Amino acid sequence: MYSFSSAARVADSLAKSSERAVPSFSELFRDHTSFVRRVLAKLGVPDADLDDVSQEVFLGVHRNLPRFEGRASLHTWIYGICQRRAVDYRRQIKMRTRRESCVPALLEGDEPANQERSLARLEAQRRLAKFLGELDKEKLPVFVLYEIEGVPMDEVARRVRCARPTAYSRLYAARRLLEVRVARLHGQR
Repeated sequence: MYSFSSAARVADSLAKSSERAVPSFSELFRDHTSFVRRVLAKLGVPDADLDDVSQEVFLGVHRNLPRFEGRASLHTWIYGICQRRAVDYRRQIKMRTRRESCVPALLEGDEPANQERSLARLEAQRRLAKFLGELDKEKLPVFVLYEIEGVPMDEVARRVRCARPTAYSRLYAARRLLEVRVARLHGQR
C-alpha cells in the first residue's frame, strides 16, 4: 500500500526522469566517438573504413535523435545503430566483391590494345545507358544508388521514400532485367 510519502517519492523520481535532457548532437559526438569506433572495430569493420562507418552511425544518431524516447540508455541505443551500420557495411562489401568477381574473363586474360579496350568500355557504357533508360521510374533510382553509387540500402530507401523491403524488391527486379539483357546479348536465350 502506498503512503503519501512513497507516492511523493515516485512522483519526484518521475519528474526528474522526464526532466533529464537528451544531450545535444555535438555532446553525443564528443562523448561517444571512441565508443562507436571500438564497437565498430569489434563488429568487424576494418580500421581503414572506421571513419566512414562511424560517420554513418552519427548520421543515424543525428537523424533519429529527436525520436529517442529514453527507453534504453544512450549507450545501448547508439550500440544498436552501430550494429545495423556494421551489418550494412558487411553487406556492401559482399556486394562489391560479387560485382568485382563478375569481371569478364577477357579482361583478366590477354589485354587488348588500349584503343580496343577504350572502344569496349564505350560500348559497355552505351549498353548500360540503354538499359538504364529502359528501367521504370521506381527501379532506376534504386539500381543506380545501390549498384553504381554504392549507397547503403537504408539510405536508398530513405532517398526514394519507400520501405527498405520495397527498395530491395525494386533492386532485385532491376537485376533480373539486367540478367535477361546480358543473356540475350550473349545469345543464351
